[in-house]
Amino acid sequence: MENIIVAEGVKRCFKTHGGDFWALNGIDAQVPQGKLTILRGRSGSGKTTLMNILGALDKPTQGKVFLEGKDIAALDENRRARIRRTDIGFVFQSIALIPMMNALENVEFALRMTRYRGNRTQRAMECLKLVGLGQRSGHMPQELSGGEQQRVAIARAIAHRPKVLFADEPTGALDTNTGLSVVKLFQELTQQEGVTIVMTTHDTGLMELGDKVYELEGGELVHGQ
Repeated sequence: MENIIVAEGVKRCFKTHGGDFWALNGIDAQVPQGKLTILRGRSGSGKTTLMNILGALDKPTQGKVFLEGKDIAALDENRRARIRRTDIGFVFQSIALIPMMNALENVEFALRMTRYRGNRTQRAMECLKLVGLGQRSGHMPQELSGGEQQRVAIARAIAHRPKVLFADEPTGALDTNTGLSVVKLFQELTQQEGVTIVMTTHDTGLMELGDKVYELEGGELVHGQ
């Protein structure tokens, strides 16, 4: 199985009033291409810090992160921003849809921001159908349930055909059944779109759904499969 992301000896230190805080302590991890990888851990375990580094939102204090063989941790901010815009998609717990735009317009707007060159309306509708919302494309965010809003956010994140989709606690604000349906949607997207997905969660019940699972505690990997 080919790995699209490889982390080697990743450490992350934050300066605090009480001294140095090491959020990550030497992480070695691999993200297989076209699969769902889950980073699990309690609040403060380091999972979101690791995800931000793998997704080029942050740089490690020490260590290397390779995306398709290129060490993105060694790149300057302009080149890392370009990678985030073209090769990476993000879904966060705070869905943050634009309230004055309907579902279709929210996805289209994201395509404009990533400078997508194809037919934006056609691609936006295609993605809404992928997440099961083809019939809700004209609805405003406030007319959609929490689960439906999260699906729009996922459609928005995959619309520009990223190589990797990062989802930080995407089920955190959802009830158990709705959260489960979101993760099952991720499984379907890896198969239908070929996108690699990395998601964080604190929910032990979702671990069995990942093709690869890493568990973090105190900034270290305590379990990986």
